[in-house]
Amino acid sequence: MSHTPHELAEEFPEHVDRIRDLKSSDGHFARLFDEYHEVNRAVHRAETKVEPTDDMHLEEMRKSRMRLKDEIYGMLTA
Repeated sequence: MSHTPHELAEEFPEHVDRIRDLKSSDGHFARLFDEYHEVNRAVHRAETKVEPTDDMHLEEMRKSRMRLKDEIYGMLTA
């Protein structure tokens, strides 16, 4: 299992300009972006044992990150 952070610029390199534009022009996108990064950092800290958590909580955080990423991708490709 990889413990590499899933930064949006690395996940969607072809959409970096669109991410930047939406962050500054769309409040909903900006909130999703911030929430994604907050959850992503929490997952990374848990995976690297900086802030350990139980498996169920880690799985819920991963699912939350995936839902956010899916919604963000939908907005990027709309």
